[in-house]
Amino acid sequence: MDYLKIFSPATVANVSCGYDSLGFAVDAIGDEMTFTKSPNLGVEITNITGADLTYDVDKNAASAVVQKILLEANADFGVQLTIHKGFSPGSGLGSSAASAAGAAFGANQLLGNIYSELELTKFAMFGEEVACGSAIADNVAAAIYGGFVLIRSYEPLEIIKLPVPNELRLVAIHPQIEIKTKDAREVLPKEILLKDAVTQWANVGGLISGLHSNNYNLISNSLVDIIVEPYRKKLIPYFDEVKNAAIEAGALGAGISGSGPTIFALCKGDEIQKEVYNAIEKSYRDKGIDFELYASKVNPVGIKII
Repeated sequence: MDYLKIFSPATVANVSCGYDSLGFAVDAIGDEMTFTKSPNLGVEITNITGADLTYDVDKNAASAVVQKILLEANADFGVQLTIHKGFSPGSGLGSSAASAAGAAFGANQLLGNIYSELELTKFAMFGEEVACGSAIADNVAAAIYGGFVLIRSYEPLEIIKLPVPNELRLVAIHPQIEIKTKDAREVLPKEILLKDAVTQWANVGGLISGLHSNNYNLISNSLVDIIVEPYRKKLIPYFDEVKNAAIEAGALGAGISGSGPTIFALCKGDEIQKEVYNAIEKSYRDKGIDFELYASKVNPVGIKII
């Protein structure tokens, strides 16, 4: 294979109770990237559209990942790379993760598919470190594996793919403000009460059980975050209003996607998804802040060749 074009999906991380450990891939939003073999060793970014990103191959998450993989594999070729961003950086929908995960997937295809999904996740985590200073796995793993994923352990890295109930749907609103991951991490408490930790990990267990058993009521009861959301929601204008509107319209639950400012809501079925979409749109239309609103299924396969 000398050329390929891929779609790398946006992702929702944390998923309320699962801070840095849960994520899922989004079907309707993502990046398109192309990879072309070159006789010149190394990586060249030939075009970036959709966002103002650096062409510096050491500082761009995608090119940094491709460089690392080519070096690791002792490749005898280089890669020309194009990136079309299908959604905004700083959205909380895994923008850098889509680039990093897509880069790992694409480079691996040109190499003859020699690396496993787990190994690709490790490469993509390097891209996250380049982009935001932290080698986080939840977004990149969701993009690579597809569906829902649990980061069971970081040392050693262990990723578990979880089932996705057929009727699970997503609505997400992205207020057009930017929240940097670094800033969103700095507002979090350094210590938490034991009783809060017990509640939180019980919710993670409940959510995973609900996904396995198609128990939408259990999923709804478990989509509760008492540790991170109370601090981060202060960074997002009208968060409580949007969340309440979504739940009153029938959403299973709502929370902050990644570091924000995107707010996500999970729903059962297309009809409730429409109701939640309309309720969220109505709740934000008079706030004087531009926004983008998305409705999507959960992406079951992750990155794909197009």
